Amino acid sequence: MYSLSSQKKYWTFKTEQELAELRVKQNIRFITKHGASMTEEQKQAHFLSADEERLLLKQYELQLKEFCKRFEPPMPKYVVGTAFHYFKRFYLNNSSMDYHPKEILATCVYLACKVEEFNVSIAQFVANIKGDRSKAMDIILSNELLLMQELNYYLTIHNPMRPIEGFLIDIKTRCNMSNPDRLRPGIEDFIDKTFLTDAPLMYAPSQIALAAVLHAASKEQENLDSYVTESLFGSAKDKLPVLIEAVRRVRSMVRTIELPPKDRVRFLEKKLEKCRNQENNPDSQIYKQRMKKMYEDEDDLDVMGSSYHMNVSDANLDISQLNTTNPANMTID
Repeated sequence: MYSLSSQKKYWTFKTEQELAELRVKQNIRFITKHGASMTEEQKQAHFLSADEERLLLKQYELQLKEFCKRFEPPMPKYVVGTAFHYFKRFYLNNSSMDYHPKEILATCVYLACKVEEFNVSIAQFVANIKGDRSKAMDIILSNELLLMQELNYYLTIHNPMRPIEGFLIDIKTRCNMSNPDRLRPGIEDFIDKTFLTDAPLMYAPSQIALAAVLHAASKEQENLDSYVTESLFGSAKDKLPVLIEAVRRVRSMVRTIELPPKDRVRFLEKKLEKCRNQENNPDSQIYKQRMKKMYEDEDDLDVMGSSYHMNVSDANLDISQLNTTNPANMTID
């Protein structure tokens, strides 16, 4: 149940201002750490501002949406919703300058496939990625544990798809609307747009689902006001004002979506390549040296683990640490 879930307890926020403050905090933390020797003017010229990070992340949310749309085999909508939740949550705790969105994006989708039991192998998954698929595989697998850690291992996501089906069944039963299934295209379009807003981080799946149903109904010139006030909340009218406000806010967020200007995005992409943390850049020498050292350390542990004179309890401890350090068995070209 959503009401008892980790999603509601830890990952649902009251206001957009609260989310904005978390994002600004991550931006300031990164700049403070990596720009300690710079003047304020140099910092502004070199690093992304919090607003610039937000604009860039919106562009990558569009890319996430398109990636899932083109995915083969066709990806269920609830998997897409889970991937969006992971992506949004990750960047409440991290800066895009620390971990590039294009790398985290693919990892979010891959983890969502596993958690939601949409069974695709890593080979099938990277077949949907253009470019160096072997490199993509290494990046995804090496980021998988990081992503789970940043999500605090709260991986279960409650999406609006199940409440939507419940509403449609209920409308067929208790409403005079002819063929409620004709609402589906409008509902799906609305849900797709909510993924590009902060609504999933602020509202219950049932509230988002009802907003989608009411929006689709209005597009079909249908009025469901009496269904909501009498059928759904006839015996709980005290809860109606909160619901109406939530639905109004969700619909407003969808209505006011602004797509990032392409020229601005290109400028920010170039700026990000210059200011990103090279320790987390798979193309950098620093990253490759760090990975090489990690493997060398693991090789040393393997040798120690196979030693006849090694204490058994110590061996178990080292093996556990080894699995935690590199669960993905990454390889460096």
